[in-house]
Amino acid sequence: MKLRIRDLREDKDLTQKEVAAYLHCDQSLYSKYERGERDLPLALFIKLAQYYQVSLDYLAGLTDNKHLK
Repeated sequence: MKLRIRDLREDKDLTQKEVAAYLHCDQSLYSKYERGERDLPLALFIKLAQYYQVSLDYLAGLTDNKHLK
């Protein structure tokens, strides 16, 4: 499953360091989440969906609809 967290971050012109600070984790760990080297914990997955105001399905790449209807 390819998460859209990198695309969403870049669309908002944010750095990995800024998003990592929001999630209260190191930039190096966040980078691993983006590259798929580490699984994103559910709590952080939900936090990112709320931050970017998108559905969990969109964030996970399961749908192209950003919001639930």
